[in-house]
Amino acid sequence: MSELPVYFHIQPGAMLPNIGYLAPFRAVVIIEEEVSIEWRDDVSNWLVNSGCLYMMAWGLDCSLWDDSVDWANMGQFPFKDIPEDRFVVTTWHSGEPLDEVFDFCKRTANHPVVELPQAILLHIARNESAGPMLHAYSRA
Repeated sequence: MSELPVYFHIQPGAMLPNIGYLAPFRAVVIIEEEVSIEWRDDVSNWLVNSGCLYMMAWGLDCSLWDDSVDWANMGQFPFKDIPEDRFVVTTWHSGEPLDEVFDFCKRTANHPVVELPQAILLHIARNESAGPMLHAYSRA
């Protein structure tokens, strides 16, 4: 796995950038702001449709993000089994320090059948924090 994640800062409700060129990837979704249910669902669908195959949610309502990505993945294959190479593994990390989630991403977040060489840090917050986030990830 690559040890160099790509950092994306997104303000709640903002347009979502193209990240499909990074597929397949694993993503740490760092939620530091309240978001609408609709936007959370949009982001979840965007992640799944862009090639996320392992999503780790941390922060506000992280268990709801876990469920939302699960629903987005099931929505790709209505009333059918999800193929193994398209199944999105999801975890939520309530009450854990962020550096432990970064360590989990680097050392444990393996898909059962697809190699995931790229990690993404998706930071949902008012303010950008690329330097500190990337530094924290590198230390984990």
